[in-house]
Amino acid sequence: MREEQDIEFKKEWRNEHLKTIAGFANTEGGVMYIGIDDNGRTVALSNIKKLLEDIPNTIRNKLQITPSVKIEEKDGREVIEITVNSSDFPIFLDGKIYIRSGSTTQEVKGSELTNFLLEKTGKTWDSLTVDATFDDLDLETFEYFKGLAIDRLPEIKNASYKTIFKNLELITNDEKLTRALILLFVKKPQTFFITAQGRAGRFKTPTEILDTVIADGNLFKQLDTLMDAIKKHLNVKFEIKGIERKDVWDYPLEALREAVINALIHKDYLSTAEIQIKIYDDRLWIWNPGKLPKQLTIESLKTEHSSFPKNPLIASVFYYAGFIERWGSGIKRMIDLCKAQKLPEPEFKEEFGGISVYFHKDIYTEEYLRKLGLNERQIKAVMYVKEKGKITNKEYQDINDVSNKTAYLELSNTVERAILKVEGKGKSTIYTLKVTKR
Repeated sequence: MREEQDIEFKKEWRNEHLKTIAGFANTEGGVMYIGIDDNGRTVALSNIKKLLEDIPNTIRNKLQITPSVKIEEKDGREVIEITVNSSDFPIFLDGKIYIRSGSTTQEVKGSELTNFLLEKTGKTWDSLTVDATFDDLDLETFEYFKGLAIDRLPEIKNASYKTIFKNLELITNDEKLTRALILLFVKKPQTFFITAQGRAGRFKTPTEILDTVIADGNLFKQLDTLMDAIKKHLNVKFEIKGIERKDVWDYPLEALREAVINALIHKDYLSTAEIQIKIYDDRLWIWNPGKLPKQLTIESLKTEHSSFPKNPLIASVFYYAGFIERWGSGIKRMIDLCKAQKLPEPEFKEEFGGISVYFHKDIYTEEYLRKLGLNERQIKAVMYVKEKGKITNKEYQDINDVSNKTAYLELSNTVERAILKVEGKGKSTIYTLKVTKR
């Protein structure tokens, strides 16, 4: 047994350990052992009977919770086991909030504290009200939304804006305006929330900026502004299929639009940072402040999953407007769109206090691979991976009519050049494209 997020060892009881007890209650619960040192060795405790009375009384008086406190025997010695359940409401210690992070106890401050309190009280940031009036509304944007939502909300056609806003929970029963309504339907939301905007830039290098566009106004206008800024700096070619002409952009516009919409919906609007988009020669980066919900990981994002929108009222309006389909399917849709255009999968990362999406161009053309010095068999293999998603040693042998040893050496060479990467071991070994950043 070792110290973890839900396990803590202490040689003796001190009142300063209340921080950890509060941290357990504010996170997912946990157990503290009194009489075990940091190395997991038991130590002799004195006055155990008194501690069994003092500890629960102190915790109850200071934290208003009642944990289980009992004696356990470990390695031939008696230790005190304090079991704390996760609390449905915030637990304060001297006016401060503590949580567990790994095997440490941390004080929660700033926007993280606000988010914590909202979560514990079952509220979301976008559902809170603002001191604003209906005079601030942008009725043109409202009519635009009505036109978009008519298919999914047929009753919207003849309803008043107040009725629609109430049905969408954008105003309260006493007609107070929520933050979601401000961001969606007010002329200048930045009057209320100064960093509720986005910024898109064309970069030659990380420090050489060629163009910058600020996207302000309500979220509908921000979406249009950001997409226009992106398209301004992308290449488009035309493909003729039959009698139809198809525009093919550097990246699928539907995938980029999905990513921008996700950034607008999931942004942590308590953050002082804006949504950021950077367009480089070979990649496009979209970032929004805000952490992943605790129910999700980067890997689970890539599969069909339940949706946990940071701002559910905003997400609901975008759904009815037809901007998003089934919740939880957007990431997979982005991946599928890029694959269909024979592009590398988008990369998703949790970094810089937010969520990043990286779109990469297809740099793996036959001409580019020849410039790198690959032979024709290796080039054929890379083209095979682009089409099939992977290649095995046996498949390399089959398509190139070479021995197992030659296949192994030439595939290893593409791995050394950071073109392919190895996944699995032994007979399960496969080679897939490795996205490079230049």
